[in-house]
Amino acid sequence: MKEKPEVKLIALDMDGTLLNSEHEVTPYTQEVIAKAMENGIHVVLSTGRWLNSCYPYAELLKLTSYLVTANGGEIWTVNKELVDQHLMDPAKMEKLWNLGVETGVNMWMISTDGVYRQTPPEDFYAHDWLKFGCESFDKDKLDIMVKELSYMDDLELTNSLPTNVEANPKGVSKASALKLVCEKLDLSMDNIMAVGDSLNDMKMIQEAGIGVAMGNAQDAIKQAADFVTDTNNQDGVAKAIQRFAL
Repeated sequence: MKEKPEVKLIALDMDGTLLNSEHEVTPYTQEVIAKAMENGIHVVLSTGRWLNSCYPYAELLKLTSYLVTANGGEIWTVNKELVDQHLMDPAKMEKLWNLGVETGVNMWMISTDGVYRQTPPEDFYAHDWLKFGCESFDKDKLDIMVKELSYMDDLELTNSLPTNVEANPKGVSKASALKLVCEKLDLSMDNIMAVGDSLNDMKMIQEAGIGVAMGNAQDAIKQAADFVTDTNNQDGVAKAIQRFAL
């Protein structure tokens, strides 16, 4: 493991990481995060969720820094001021939707005004799009989607579970967003401890000073990380913060 840098920013994925299976932040994890912030460490949610579905957790934790949402598609301040945004082409979103229908997968699309699941909008061009996602427990169907999306060289492909695939504009990732956050805070990526469980966390885990995989993380994430903590149901985030930041 590389020499331990000073942690000045903790970047936390949410689902499967910060949140347990009940989509809750345990009191112990809340307490440890509060202690980190008392010590002057920035705590940043870095999630595939859109702003409205992660903001209540930012309020619960009394966060004071930035929010990285939609896999890096947007960066917000905790006062809901937009810092950065990367949009998907509406024509591309419509094409992806039609491909998903043809393949027979479940889909969701995140726009700046909401999430569309299984039912498309009347007009794709009437919305600003951030992310496309699809899922299937049928590996053959998922493989078809991954193959077809891989042909599109203007997309950044990741997943948030082994059973899904997510697409953002090329070059958009949690890592690229955190680099901008670092610029705003006069920090370097070496000062970040990043914690996650899925492929959409891969780049931030690889590029952070300390990359931490959850005990329930996908194997590729565990292999890329500097350290594997406990699972999301056993306060893995809190234990990692205690080990590396406090």
